[in-house]
Amino acid sequence: MKNRLIVITSAAAMGISVFSYSAAADKVIKIDGSSTVYPITEAVAEEFQNTTSTKVTVGESGTGGGFKKFCRGEIDISDASRPITQKEIDLCKETGVQFIELPIAYDALTVVVNSKNDWVKQLTISELKKIWEPNSKVKNWKQVNSAFPEKAINLFGPGTASGTFDYFTEAVNGKSKASRSDYTPSEDDNVLVQGVAGNHGGLGYFGMAYYLENTDKLKAVPILANDSAKPVLPSEASVMDGSYQPLSRPIFIYVNATSAAFKPEVKAFVNFYLDNAPKLVKEVKYVPLPKADYEAVKTHFKSMKPGTGFNGGSEIGIKITDLLSRIK
Repeated sequence: MKNRLIVITSAAAMGISVFSYSAAADKVIKIDGSSTVYPITEAVAEEFQNTTSTKVTVGESGTGGGFKKFCRGEIDISDASRPITQKEIDLCKETGVQFIELPIAYDALTVVVNSKNDWVKQLTISELKKIWEPNSKVKNWKQVNSAFPEKAINLFGPGTASGTFDYFTEAVNGKSKASRSDYTPSEDDNVLVQGVAGNHGGLGYFGMAYYLENTDKLKAVPILANDSAKPVLPSEASVMDGSYQPLSRPIFIYVNATSAAFKPEVKAFVNFYLDNAPKLVKEVKYVPLPKADYEAVKTHFKSMKPGTGFNGGSEIGIKITDLLSRIK
């Protein structure tokens, strides 16, 4: 997806109270980061345009690229498909940027193959590791599983600045950023969709929403968390009941604490985001948080507590309320 300038033009459209979400005219909210979170933030920004005269720019330079801009103080909000790392925390400290960490939805990393692939019925985490681990020698499908044909495997995945790349490599290979490098990378998930769709032996991974938009071109692969488990497809139900592990995860926005405190339009936008997330998250085919979790996130934002509930990296299976309680 291309970077997009979203201009808010009407002051009281659709009968929504302008008083609740008022923002000064000619103000700009700058957002960048994850291509996974982009569709949610874009949808929120488009709705926000109906209530204010604020300009909102939404980019998608990847989670890592977004955090670089965020920690340099160049943007107000960073979209992130993984938690902030210790290196990024240190960079923010150096520049005096404090941040408020807000989970806004769940995502299911989806492993996909070409729609004409008739041999892959499921994959185990160990098979995914065999394919994606550093220095992997897997070149064809038979090397993955002896029941598969001796057909070339063409790999597509997020670039190294992507939070999806970080989370997948940690969940599958046991270490963030540990991956083979001889695959076709892109920070644009639509490029990955087209790559797998155009290769009979293709395999890739990205957020569930991009798969659900392209079910005519791709097949999602059921995943076995271990050799004795039942294979599970990504879905809202399997994310919410915890059965799609270890590839389900929370996704975030990080808000510059100074912007939230001193730019009324940023505070208004974030409040609007959290109020409307349950509806808009579902509309763009992600998984909303439970109602109680959204209430906890709203309370956390209202408190303006800076910091992260993570210890410098992802944590598989973390509960939102537990995460927020760690931020003191």
